[in-house]
Amino acid sequence: MMEWPSGKRFAFTIFDDADSQTLANGKPVYDFLADCGFRTTKSVWPIRGPRKPSDHGETCDEPHYLRWVQELQRRGFEIGLHMATSHTSLRDETIGALNRFHDHFGHPPRTMANHYNCDENIYFGSERVSGIRRLAYNVLTGFQNHCRFVGHVPGQPLFWADVCRERIKYVRNFVFGDINTLKACPWMPYHDAERPFVNYWFASSEGKEIRSFNERLAEKNQDRLEAEGGACIMYTHFGLGFCEQGALNSRFRQLMLRLSRKNGWFVPVSHLLDHLLERRERAEISAAQRSALEWRWLMHKVRYKTA
Repeated sequence: MMEWPSGKRFAFTIFDDADSQTLANGKPVYDFLADCGFRTTKSVWPIRGPRKPSDHGETCDEPHYLRWVQELQRRGFEIGLHMATSHTSLRDETIGALNRFHDHFGHPPRTMANHYNCDENIYFGSERVSGIRRLAYNVLTGFQNHCRFVGHVPGQPLFWADVCRERIKYVRNFVFGDINTLKACPWMPYHDAERPFVNYWFASSEGKEIRSFNERLAEKNQDRLEAEGGACIMYTHFGLGFCEQGALNSRFRQLMLRLSRKNGWFVPVSHLLDHLLERRERAEISAAQRSALEWRWLMHKVRYKTA
């Protein structure tokens, strides 16, 4: 069983994708998290971008939104990256957005998650899996993501993976239905030699919107996470139903308050991953381990009908 700092029984954190999030629906969530003692990771889009956005969520080009996110950083929350903006960006645009991120927050992003509507995603779509599992993925998705995402392909106008490797330490990949992310992916954070432009991958637990988040965080699951001494990195979008007309979802409040009273280690994603990495004898994932993760993720996709 993993040992956690300060005698904590388990670890819990959240990587919040920027989709559909505004100051109006995001601030009440983060004020509540801070009051409960949680410090998590909020991703941003550093720029608005020159083309039509795929999402109505705000970006760091909105001054009021940027001021709020910078205040979150001062309060101990981690700011991560959800690509340059909500639409596909060329290499120079992505590098410019990373520079803007550095200007705003004082350092490059330590954590990142691909955004589904960005074709410059790195090792995304069919490239997330290998061998026969790639064929299985393409059949499941109707081949709609076959060779679509090319941010890791040298020579492509959207290529920027070399910059990712230089500046970003951790990238999110697979999502699983188990609240104990570390149990579902015991090798995280890991390096995959078949995907060399990413330094380390991490997994997360399914909670993309309010319904699935609350389902994952149900009382019995909280208690099991604690009993197993595990670690949960929740994948979510706080812009999707957590706060409506200024009011937080009551079930979300109830569950998070209950969790906050447990003896958990509540730190941002990169802090948790650094702790795990320091205790890894070997960060390179094996072919057998990769195969197990990929099959497990494909089964999750079948069950939860995820993208």
